[in-house]
Amino acid sequence: MSRLCDDPGRPGGPEPLPDWLEPLYGAEQMRAIDRWAIDERRVPSLDLMERAGAGLARVAADLVGEGPVVAVCGAGNNGGDGFVAARVLHEAGRDVRVLLAGDPAKVSGDAAENLRRLTFPVQQFAPEALDGAALAIDALLGTGFAGEVRGAVGEAVRALAAADALPVVAADVPSGVDASTGEVAGPAVRAVATATFHAAKPGLWVAPGKAYAGAVQVIEIGIPEGAPGTPAIGLIEERATATVPRRAAGSTKFSSGHVLVCGGATGLTGAPSMAAEAAMRAGAGYVTACIPASLNLVFEIRLLEVMSLPLPDEGGALTPEGADTVLDEAHRRGGALIVGPGFGRAEPSAALARDLVARAPVPLVLDADGLNAHAGRLETLAAREAATVITPHAGELGRLLEIDSHALDERRLHHVHEAARRSGAVVVLKGDDTLVAAPDGRVAVSRGGAGALATAGTGDVLSGVVAAMLAKELEPFHAAAAAVELHRRAGIEAAHAVGAAEGVIASDVIAALPAAMAQRPR
Repeated sequence: MSRLCDDPGRPGGPEPLPDWLEPLYGAEQMRAIDRWAIDERRVPSLDLMERAGAGLARVAADLVGEGPVVAVCGAGNNGGDGFVAARVLHEAGRDVRVLLAGDPAKVSGDAAENLRRLTFPVQQFAPEALDGAALAIDALLGTGFAGEVRGAVGEAVRALAAADALPVVAADVPSGVDASTGEVAGPAVRAVATATFHAAKPGLWVAPGKAYAGAVQVIEIGIPEGAPGTPAIGLIEERATATVPRRAAGSTKFSSGHVLVCGGATGLTGAPSMAAEAAMRAGAGYVTACIPASLNLVFEIRLLEVMSLPLPDEGGALTPEGADTVLDEAHRRGGALIVGPGFGRAEPSAALARDLVARAPVPLVLDADGLNAHAGRLETLAAREAATVITPHAGELGRLLEIDSHALDERRLHHVHEAARRSGAVVVLKGDDTLVAAPDGRVAVSRGGAGALATAGTGDVLSGVVAAMLAKELEPFHAAAAAVELHRRAGIEAAHAVGAAEGVIASDVIAALPAAMAQRPR
């Protein structure tokens, strides 16, 4: 892997992020920004630490209005931020204890100066010193940490992680979480909130680190505008959907975009139906469902607004003989093609999927069993001339990369980069932190927060929305990111409409897509 893939926040890298992504800065880039601010713009480093610690104190005070606060600090600059926060809270009349995990003699520089400014004793860390606290501040490790925590700091991390009833606010990044990647190699602090400095970091939004960060609050610390470096990863903003083409008075069903959906098998008619309906609700003007001939009546009854194109099948499973019919329709109508929803695992259907992918002249969305048909064949996608977007969950991407899904989830950012590089496709790795990776190294990260999407069929809905965006001729990376944001908003809308996330089914998400489209991006 290139260094770009290992640390997507490094200086340099691919083309600048579009303005609909909020930049997320990795550890290496944050170090470069700090050096630039201090060395070239002459911002005193003590001032940066003072503002960081004061912001951390505000976040802590807002979370717990009264009661003892314990600041658990390391010997580095992250500990220095904790010393400042403890002093600010103490000066505001709070009961504050500082626990140092490590050798006081190793505290140096600005951190040592802020340790000296404390007007109350500092204790060596011991797990029992957390007893009776209303809140803990985790100021043990900063953005430069990677790997597994050890020694005195490791003991403190394990103690904070074990204190289930004690709310924790993290300074910049929860200790034990890799700020650049979200990887968690060992014990880590699970915070209720993270006060992160200057800008958010990828590890706060990418799983598994996202689950440890809690509510993320960015603290402005006085770094001037114009800092160097081009981040390669960003958080999808609502305005990602602002430039999606909308229907106007002169629009036609074909100018609104044509989507072909190829899929379906006995017992699996719901998946292509939902993909087709989602494409229409996301604004496609014309949708054609390419489905098994023996099941055509099912689709004719279910999909009133969708054209059906019956294909040869055996026992309700699609066969390779249908490829030319689908491709002829793609040549004739254009638009975008979805391959995979409800295909099933029969080898003739898998052969059809591989043939369509190899020869389709239009932008392609590959999902579900279309992905499984390419297990171990990821590189074959790179031969396609038209755009390709694949939408796997962890299990499907694991099969494509021939690795265990659990191992994939431990290093999601790394593996989505690898998949995009090897396939030449835009890869949408689904999850609460859905990652959209382009082959050039850029990654868009979903804000998530739509628990209603954790139900069967919502992946098929997403494939339909992606295809609708491609059919509107959006650039593939933008099309995929805009679709992920619309899908997220529709999940939230659906939960509001039915009263609870637990009651949402995939058709509710489809019904909510117009409301999600109508939201005015901020």
